[in-house]
Amino acid sequence: MTRIGMDINRRTLLAGTAAVAGTLAMPAIGRAQGAPIRVATLLPLTGAGGPYGPVMGKAVKAVVDEVNAAGGILGRRIELLGEDDQTNPEAGVRAARKLIDVDKVSAIMGTWASAVTTAVAPLCWGSGTFLATVSGADAITALPHQGFLIRTQPNTTLQGRKFGEFAIAQGAKSAFFLTPQTPFADSQFNNIKAAMEKAGGKAERLIYDDKKPSYRTEVDQALAGKPDALIFGGYTPDTTVLLKDVFRAGYKGQKIAFGYSVNAKLLEGVPPEVAEGIYTISPSPAEGSNAYKRLVKLIGVNNPDPYTTQVYDQINLILMAIAAGGDASGTAIKDNIRKVSQAAGGAVVDNAIDGLKLIAEKKAVNYDGASGPCDFTEIGDIQDCQFRYEQVKAGKITLVKIA
Repeated sequence: MTRIGMDINRRTLLAGTAAVAGTLAMPAIGRAQGAPIRVATLLPLTGAGGPYGPVMGKAVKAVVDEVNAAGGILGRRIELLGEDDQTNPEAGVRAARKLIDVDKVSAIMGTWASAVTTAVAPLCWGSGTFLATVSGADAITALPHQGFLIRTQPNTTLQGRKFGEFAIAQGAKSAFFLTPQTPFADSQFNNIKAAMEKAGGKAERLIYDDKKPSYRTEVDQALAGKPDALIFGGYTPDTTVLLKDVFRAGYKGQKIAFGYSVNAKLLEGVPPEVAEGIYTISPSPAEGSNAYKRLVKLIGVNNPDPYTTQVYDQINLILMAIAAGGDASGTAIKDNIRKVSQAAGGAVVDNAIDGLKLIAEKKAVNYDGASGPCDFTEIGDIQDCQFRYEQVKAGKITLVKIA
């Protein structure tokens, strides 16, 4: 071997040794060499929740890509899988079984419809898979989930009260609640009714079949008592039909609906005068927060909906919980999710990248997200959030207030 060849080999060896030493000195976030950590979304890519699922998935992927680019967690990359629950409990169960039994994911995020979450949750706690949901039905966190579930969506006790209080604020003394049979129908109505009666008003209800092509009979029944306000509790497809029939009936009172049902898709499907004036209520993202601004930049969407901000927070929390627990199991996520979301005296962070660096330094973190403070009760309910009130004017959804 020539002297030149010997010098090259020596330099190569020294460079390689230095590279290995440098890698060993890096914290876990800085390298990813082991088997991937598998997490998944179970989103409504089709069905009534179809307008929301794709953007929700985009937000989760953006965070995973960002963390992987920074080196992953615990020396491992994050592998993101996804399934479409079709906004249907049966489809959701099939998809969840695949994610749990075949793909062996540690966590599932983003279940949207309460009926889907209710059906999927037992599979998760039975297998030790962590579940983070944006569903609101009170009954969900009353399930015996053993801590394997959190939700970033306010429950329907809180939402129902907000609907009733808003109807009263608009001058209504009587309200009629039109809703399909959902896991949150009873809770929603009971709390609307309680809020109305507290102010000296009254509320009635009718449950309808959400697959009918017309609701004129139901509308006539609702309008027989001349209510000051109609409150719609369904999803976009049935609410679209109901609004057309209410318009044909000549109703001039207040109309109030969920923000997820009266959306851009609904406005595209009805003449402007049919939806004109309807109010919507939904949990409000933490607009103006650092996390919200960061999400907007990550996904290129100027006004992400509440569910997108919530699932963004879910993936950030889950990845930090894995790092804090030093383990990628669903049990480790369960045991550490509150340690990264609401640690007393922890450094406030608004993204997983910053949080993972602090966790690697054995420091406590307290995550404040794009949907608001992510602090959870013992049973997994979000403790507090703001609500967004909007109204359809001239065919566009306009902001009334955030409170």
